[in-house]
Amino acid sequence: MPDRKMKVTVLGAGSWGTTVASLAARHNDATLWGRDEAQMREINDEHKNSKYLADYDLPTNLEGTSNLEAAVTGAHVLVVGVPSHAFRSTLEAAKPFVHPWIPIVSLTKGLEADSMLRMTEVIKDVLPGRPVAALSGPNLAKEIMAGQAAATVVATHDREVAEALQRVFQSGLFRVYTNHDVVGCEMGGALKNVIAIAAGMAEGLSVGDNTRSAVIARGLAELSRLGEAMGGEAATFAGLAGLGDLVATCVSKQSRNRYVGEQLGQGRSLQDILDEMNMVAEGVKTVGSVMHLGERYGVDLPICREVHQVITGEITGDQAYRGLFRLQPGHEAEPG
Repeated sequence: MPDRKMKVTVLGAGSWGTTVASLAARHNDATLWGRDEAQMREINDEHKNSKYLADYDLPTNLEGTSNLEAAVTGAHVLVVGVPSHAFRSTLEAAKPFVHPWIPIVSLTKGLEADSMLRMTEVIKDVLPGRPVAALSGPNLAKEIMAGQAAATVVATHDREVAEALQRVFQSGLFRVYTNHDVVGCEMGGALKNVIAIAAGMAEGLSVGDNTRSAVIARGLAELSRLGEAMGGEAATFAGLAGLGDLVATCVSKQSRNRYVGEQLGQGRSLQDILDEMNMVAEGVKTVGSVMHLGERYGVDLPICREVHQVITGEITGDQAYRGLFRLQPGHEAEPG
């Protein structure tokens, strides 16, 4: 991929997909695909995405389309930012139009529910033979659209592809680092959403910053244990795609997963919470897969287990916190 103006296509017109497309549009021809024709017309005519980023103007050269063939045909880089439950079906629909050599980049921080595959593994399954990468880090869309400083990681095994993608997305105060540890970056992104639900429950229960900090720290240890058991590297979980993303998602008022946890902590039903949201909280779907992976790899995940029981309606948020703190603490390196 030489240094030249490229066509970058982003599938998924939510807040993060729109933000990434806007970043790419600063140096390249960028196309944003979404199913909603009215939303795409608004992007083209008014340079707005009022559903997700109402307060921000989009680049005038960012093209929106609901035609998947038109969006994908001729793309030099394909970025996929649809929710995990629609990831495979979207790739299958795009497959006939995807060039055989182009990099495919995942923005989605989740796991496929039935297979428990990471998103880059789904890409390899549907579109074999292409370079794959994951973009992950503490990236709150509205802050980046406002021009505030932020950093992310593009994770891929191919260093040349990583450096090319770095140039595609880096812009202004948005710094893009490279990392070869795809497993670690993807698992950090998926698992932090579950821990953020736990941190949100602490907020909803008003149990205090000490408790929330303890949950975040023990949550980091928990996601690191599982991530390393799956082949991720310890250093990754201390970096942007691990600790950085975890902190942002656990404490920010913009975090969907933290919000779900907060509302659960206040005693609301999960269905009522999800019904009022126009964006997906990936942690709700991911936690079941995480528990299966914990069993597969022999890793005890007490915080994830409590979140799972709250999500499935077995216990309340208050009961989850009482259960966590009934555990007898051992060495800090051990679960619990």
